[in-house]
Amino acid sequence: MITLRNVTLRRGTKVVLDQANATINPGEKAALVGRNGAGKSSLFALLQGHLHEDGGDFAWPRQWQLAQVAQEMPETDQPCTAFVIDGDTRLRAAQTEVQASEASGDGERMAHAYTALHDAGAHDAPARAQALLLGLGFQVNELDRPVNSFSGGWRMRLQLARALMCPSDLLMLDEPTNHLDLDALVWLESWLKRYPGTLLVISHDREFLDAITQVTLHIENGKLTRYGGNYSRFEDMRAEQMSQQQAAFARQQDKIAHLQKFIDRFKAKATKAKQAQSRVKALERMEKIAPVLAEAEFTFEFQEPAQLPNPMLNLRDARFGYRAEGGAETTIVQNVTRSVQAGQRLGILGANGQGKSTFVKTVARALPLLGGTCTEGKGLNIGYFAQQELDVLRPDDSPLAHMVRLAREAEAAGTLTGQSTREQDLRNFLGSFQFSGDMVQQAVGSMSGGEKARLVLCMIVWQRPNLLLLDEPTNHLDLATREALAMALNEFEGTVMLVSHDRALLRSVCDEFWLVSHGGIAPFDGDLDDYQRYLLDVAKQKREAAQAGASAPRQPNAASAPVPLDPAPRGNATAAAINPAEQRRLEAQRRQQLAEQLKPFKQRRDTLDRQLAQLQAEQTALHAQLQGNLSPAQLAEAGKRLKQVDDGIAEAEEAWLEVASEIEAIEQAQVTAS
Repeated sequence: MITLRNVTLRRGTKVVLDQANATINPGEKAALVGRNGAGKSSLFALLQGHLHEDGGDFAWPRQWQLAQVAQEMPETDQPCTAFVIDGDTRLRAAQTEVQASEASGDGERMAHAYTALHDAGAHDAPARAQALLLGLGFQVNELDRPVNSFSGGWRMRLQLARALMCPSDLLMLDEPTNHLDLDALVWLESWLKRYPGTLLVISHDREFLDAITQVTLHIENGKLTRYGGNYSRFEDMRAEQMSQQQAAFARQQDKIAHLQKFIDRFKAKATKAKQAQSRVKALERMEKIAPVLAEAEFTFEFQEPAQLPNPMLNLRDARFGYRAEGGAETTIVQNVTRSVQAGQRLGILGANGQGKSTFVKTVARALPLLGGTCTEGKGLNIGYFAQQELDVLRPDDSPLAHMVRLAREAEAAGTLTGQSTREQDLRNFLGSFQFSGDMVQQAVGSMSGGEKARLVLCMIVWQRPNLLLLDEPTNHLDLATREALAMALNEFEGTVMLVSHDRALLRSVCDEFWLVSHGGIAPFDGDLDDYQRYLLDVAKQKREAAQAGASAPRQPNAASAPVPLDPAPRGNATAAAINPAEQRRLEAQRRQQLAEQLKPFKQRRDTLDRQLAQLQAEQTALHAQLQGNLSPAQLAEAGKRLKQVDDGIAEAEEAWLEVASEIEAIEQAQVTAS
């Protein structure tokens, strides 16, 4: 087990841990939580051996194999699969021993080496590595691409896959969800639930922590407190603990006041001096209870929009994608005909690479519309939070410079709606987002991810938008700021379109979802739990396809040939394979087949609806009849009939549910087949 006994840890002059005590047992999955700057990463560094305790005792089993995500960006042209396999240190050590034993010519050593190689899983290492890559969002045709051909976020996913590939007794993950989409997050959550070793994770994703952890370690003011339970349970226990502490503090203050009153009253009287001195000693011996000093929570709110056009947007045969400098177009989403209404709360779902960010960027005017029309409502004012904050921020400028430029642009465009452009008022506004003092003049490029995110939110709120386009706004926000964002969005009177892997935020803000898939956008009929099941099914399908491909004889250039999966590969490969007219004909044919298959079930459902309506009307009439003046015989007859009606309603409702389940199963089978 991992034990900390009276551990003191300093970083420079700051005391990060002060007489900290904690125990983590083998096989436990623990969350490490606390405010930004509380010392979570410092405790990780202590466990990893990068820091050493300044006092107390820290111990953990030295025979344990530690796995962690390397923070440096990998720069290599090694293929993805081979890069991930290198994370399996036991396998690589066994392969090295095989080579050394063969060179030595020692038969016994070779026998042991080959046995160790087999035990290390050499036979299925590529399949295991590729299963990790596919689960984290990589496509089949990317499994042999060079590592340095990917962007920074994707290379950090490769580092995560490499850490998961390593056989370990202790797995340490620091914000593992920051570079993941919802589909990869759901897969990672499922993988970690099955992980047999000890897990220690830092994360600001409430649902992620609730799903995978059973222990919570809380760092506050240098103290480390262990709570049994996941994050939600920790919050409940901590709130109760704080309430009890405050009540105990209040009772002690009353007792202190009573003792002090006696001392002040009788200390000068000779007859009471002995009793007064006794109470002075009692006061000195009393162990003082500290008051609850809750840190100030960060809160903000969106101002009421100046106007609410309805509809906000009208899309007709819209086509979304990228246009290269030479004019070549890459279509990702097409044939979109939808409208966005005032007050809607839309969650944009979709597996990785399907075009969620492309869609949002185009609506935000950051990318041109490739085809069709996008008609904006009169007075539309968009607030856009880009997934990469530096898409809307200038690293060399300060927060104040950003606000001054924003005010001047709004003034020049004539879009000011009551905002003050005075520098002092802009400074005050920045202060409400925790930018005060010298921070207003600090270069944005030197700020943390959380500070950049808060600055973007500050700029959006100042503009008084009526349409919010938020693309992964929580990537660098701590739990308190995420809660503040959710509260502000729920009070916002305009329209919200949200892309996020934070399921707690999606659940609390969105009341309907659009799914970006197969090169189109359609309403998703279900909740986030339904979507998670859909994503896990997709991940399973991808793993099975990869395993089938690994076991089949490899043909020349097989690595570059994508296996058709659900969801469709990136880009417009599906659109190229089937032209729009043929696609519409096939879809119409499928709809006709579905309608014919559903017809008898829907007829049965309609019959049951009518039957239920009749029985419920009779039930209401019988209840009214029983309240009147009836003879004993009439009362008995009415009661007997009411029992028959109640039984009939129960049977009809049960039959209705069975028919509805049949209809849902047929429709779901059709969706899966398509």
